[in-house]
Amino acid sequence: MKKAYTILLIIVVFSHSCSKKDTIPTSGTATINNIILPVGQSYYVKGFLFSKAELVSNLSSPPPDIIVDSDGNKIFLTANNFKNSFFKAGEYTGAEDAGEAFEKLVSPVVSSWEEWANPLKPHQVWIYRTGSEHYAKIRVISTVAEVRESRDYAECTFEWVYQPDGSLTFPAE
Repeated sequence: MKKAYTILLIIVVFSHSCSKKDTIPTSGTATINNIILPVGQSYYVKGFLFSKAELVSNLSSPPPDIIVDSDGNKIFLTANNFKNSFFKAGEYTGAEDAGEAFEKLVSPVVSSWEEWANPLKPHQVWIYRTGSEHYAKIRVISTVAEVRESRDYAECTFEWVYQPDGSLTFPAE
């Protein structure tokens, strides 16, 4: 009987130590582009979904919050939530200024929302609101706008912080 308790104790200890908490990050850095990928007889692009902190297909459910695209002259972020979702909180001369402003942006005051983040440029800080009234702040690190394979290519690397509680207050860094 004592041997059974010992084995049970070992199993409990190991099973507890092996369990991990799958917490979804609420901040990070991501890169999205407008490469069109085939799937069966259809096509898709990948965008970023803040609530899952990952790149997802525009055909997935839920779809991405933001997708990057180009009109041939400039690049922009779009949202797939049928509402104006972007507010430019600032545009800065360099990475250091933009990074500092991004960190200090805790409780932004939004005067009016725009349909797109347009034109998208490095060293900008944007506020994004999801279709379910959650918010993210975005600092554009770099952009690429060029022609690839006879198509306008767009790419954006950005730092982000997502506020999953629905408030427009971000944690102070």
